[in-house]
Amino acid sequence: MLTIEASKETQRPVLRQNSLSGGSFIQDHQQYKPSPPATQTFTDVLRTSNSLLLFNANPVCPDPEKVTDSGIVHSIFDRSPNPLPPGTPKLVATIFYKSSTPIHPHLHPDSSAAAGPGVTLPSPSIPVGSAPTVDIEKLPREPPPPEPEPLDHLYGPFVSQLCLTNFLQIIEALQTPYRRINSSHRCLDEEEQPRVVEVTVSPLPNPEYLSYDDLRKHESIWRFEREWNVEVVLQMESVFRHYKRLAVFDMDSTLIQNEVIDEIAKFAGVEAEVASITARAMNGELDFSASLKARVGLLKGVPADVFEKLKSIIAISPGALELCKALKALGYRLAVISGGFQPLAEWLAGELGLDYAFANHLEVDAGTQSLTGKLVPSFPIIDAARKRSLLRSIAAENSIPISQTMAVGDGANDLPMLHEAGLGVAWRAKAKVQLEAPTRLNGESLVDVLYLLGLGDEEIKELTGS
Repeated sequence: MLTIEASKETQRPVLRQNSLSGGSFIQDHQQYKPSPPATQTFTDVLRTSNSLLLFNANPVCPDPEKVTDSGIVHSIFDRSPNPLPPGTPKLVATIFYKSSTPIHPHLHPDSSAAAGPGVTLPSPSIPVGSAPTVDIEKLPREPPPPEPEPLDHLYGPFVSQLCLTNFLQIIEALQTPYRRINSSHRCLDEEEQPRVVEVTVSPLPNPEYLSYDDLRKHESIWRFEREWNVEVVLQMESVFRHYKRLAVFDMDSTLIQNEVIDEIAKFAGVEAEVASITARAMNGELDFSASLKARVGLLKGVPADVFEKLKSIIAISPGALELCKALKALGYRLAVISGGFQPLAEWLAGELGLDYAFANHLEVDAGTQSLTGKLVPSFPIIDAARKRSLLRSIAAENSIPISQTMAVGDGANDLPMLHEAGLGVAWRAKAKVQLEAPTRLNGESLVDVLYLLGLGDEEIKELTGS
């Protein structure tokens, strides 16, 4: 058996100050290992080295190949997780990668030789939801701030490991005074290249320095979203996050892709006038009740059977059927509360299996069987206040606490309802609504709402039977 020849060991640097002495910084931190005794065999050396490496190894892989559902507590420290007292509040962040709307849709010159030299990126644009308007002409005449460097084109079009690490660094940096955080994560759709990842963090930043509401709109999180092309939804962890019992929805541009009053206006030849009023009302620029009466007035003379004709052109939003089916399987009560019109709201309730349908009632001339251009006075207008009131009354009728309710909408008249519900989601909403709503999502399918309840892909498939 070969043996290692004895050699004179090189003296390691030693820090000396007065009568105190100790090992070098490098040796103390075990980045280099002491030379083995000269009498050991190669086998002994390998066995000893392996045991030392295992004993002193970093428990966190420095460069994991993929994001995995770890089920463990992460910490940037090398010791045991930070012990927290029982009942410490937890924050749940659901991170969605925006695969359908890349920040820079073209190939980046630095990441693709095919792009070639001299290829420039698109001009910076105003992201939806970051300002009351996306019209450059309506903004102050100041140079726009530089856009953050998009990182998803470098690290992958999904929620990457580095994306998660960056998010945890941001949350920990918001602790004032500084406190260590514990965190864990789950991949809700797939582990290889997840589009949806749920991160749990505790404790929260001290509310005396940063409130929960301010945290959800913090500039650092907004910049993180822009850099990684993601959306972050923050919720307080509680049993009611998972177990809600009532969901209410807006109809136009939420459960369906159309604005019904605009479709009716096409029959009357006043589409442009109605669409203009609708857009201003949804952005909160006009009082909803007044704008509704003005638009309805333009529909005078339209045949009353227009709603039957509209059913063939109404497009139900992607994922709406699956979302409602999953919620019904969980025992939810479902309602559509719309500023649109009752005939189509009732038809949609039948298509999606909803329990309630509330909308506005148009007056019909019995003689001519055409619209009079007025609303039926005996039915209240479904405006913002009425939507919130109906949410409360449906919940009370079914003995459901408000904390176990969920509301989804897209317009300014949905905001009071969204703030009232236990979970209020602005779905592909107008810019002003996204700024003010408690939660916003801009995905391709309404099924994304189920991820906010902590459900994963396998559970969603079981609920929908797909």
